[in-house]
Formats: sequence, C-alpha cells, structure tokens
Amino acid sequence: MTLLSLRAGGMAVDLAPQAGGSIARFALEGVGDLLRPATDGALASDTGKDTACYPLVPFSNRIANGRLAFGDEVLRIRNNWPGVPHPMHGEGWAAAWQVVRQELDRAELLHLHEPCAGGTGWPFRYRARQTFTLNEDGLMVGLSVENLEDRSVPMGLGLHPFFVRDADTALACRLSGVWETDAEVLPIRHVPLPSGWDFSNSRRIEGLGLDHCFGGWDGKASITWPRQGIRLFLSATEAFRHLVIYVPDGQRYFCVEPVSHANGAVGQNPLAAGATLAGEVSFRLSRI
Repeated sequence: MTLLSLRAGGMAVDLAPQAGGSIARFALEGVGDLLRPATDGALASDTGKDTACYPLVPFSNRIANGRLAFGDEVLRIRNNWPGVPHPMHGEGWAAAWQVVRQELDRAELLHLHEPCAGGTGWPFRYRARQTFTLNEDGLMVGLSVENLEDRSVPMGLGLHPFFVRDADTALACRLSGVWETDAEVLPIRHVPLPSGWDFSNSRRIEGLGLDHCFGGWDGKASITWPRQGIRLFLSATEAFRHLVIYVPDGQRYFCVEPVSHANGAVGQNPLAAGATLAGEVSFRLSRI
C-alpha cells in the first residue's frame, strides 16, 4: 500500500488511494491523531472500511433490503458490507481511486464507476472526485459526484470521519430533528429533536450510544478534546445539510458525518443527466 503524505506546518495527512480513496491518518504535531489511524490490516483490505475517514459515494448509510425505489422504478442493489443485511455507504469506499494530482500540501483523487454487465451493484455510471488541501490550521476536503447517465438518477455524497474519543470529548452542533430507527438502524419516522440529543450547547458524547441521522443541520459543528487543549471546527457547504452522529458503545472513536441526504432517501434525490453534486468539508483546529 502506497500512501500519499501531505504536510503543512505541524499538520500531517496520509491518504490511501487504493483503499477506497480514504484518509489513513490525520494528526497534529504535539497532540497526535485527531482521527482513528488506519492499521496495516485495514490498509491491506484495499477498502476504506476501517480507516480514519472515507468518502460516501454515491449514497450514504443503508438502502433497506437493497431495494432502491425512485420514480416508477425499483432496483435491487447487492449487499456490500460484512454483517449488515443492507447495502451501505455506497461504492467508493471499496474502490481504488486514481491519483490525479499530488503536491506537498494537496492532492486530487478520481473514482470512475462503470456498472458490471448483469451485475447487482450500483447500476448508474458516475465520476467522483476528492480534493485535499492541507494548511497550518487544518484540512479542506472537496467531494463531488457527476452523473454520467443520459437521464436523472439517484446520487448522493457524504464523508465518514472517525474522530478519536476521550471520556470528556464534547460535541456542539445545531439540529432540528432526527429519524427514529428500528433494530437494524433503518429510519422509521422523522421527529423533532429530543432534548436528550440537543447539542446546541457543547456536551460530552460518552455513553450516548447514537447511530442516527439528524436533519436541519446548519453546516457547523465543533469537537473539543479538553485533555489535549484542542478544538476542531467542522463546517460543510450547502450540499451537506444532514448529519449522521455515530457514538458506538465501548469504542474509542465516534463519527460526525456530513451527508447530502437522509438515511435511505437517496432515491428522493435525483441528479440531472450530466450534472454534478459537489461540496466541501473543512476541519479547522484551534487551541483552547
């Protein structure tokens, strides 16, 4: 596995193009890893599944039972995630991405998806791009997906970072509602935000046990590590107005995922023929 290393001041980012176009490491000198670092085993899998961060393209989260409905059509998408009975997180995380450009502090990756004849994977052609720009304050990630079909088809985007987590790590963000889920983490209904999941004031995430998609996000969030004296400001452009928050029990990471659509709702977001859905996600650091 060949990693692309970006450096700027005390910031370090290692990219793994062959492993789902993922980020293998994002660290700050004197502090350490900000995202869960990929192990050698994770990189050897040639997927981004267990890396520090990977792209969600052309959809985020689960498609219930592989049944993709849009307009008058119903398509079947194969399961692609070990241990989960529903297609999850798109195709890009399991693909090798092409290196288009690499400089000391920036890089561009490309993923071209061509459906297999008679296959049951994602049935539509698309071209996805990621750009990474590192500076002394943080990292900017640009994502886009271009519809290469001659008609409107479902397309979505997202980013799946795994932040390191201490007992006192705190999250702040403004949300208006959440999708309740069933035992298989499939959305049931959208409800107003419960007070127990209100992050408008920074609060610890330890013990929350979340795996939910939230709506009404204003594109801004902050993560604080008091022990390290560091705060990360996460911001996303208009393409990302949903936020998946995943706080698994017993793990030393958690996820705050900017996404373009609600879980299971990519079929409600057709992208016109030849059109591109694009956005940026920024990770900016400061001392506290």
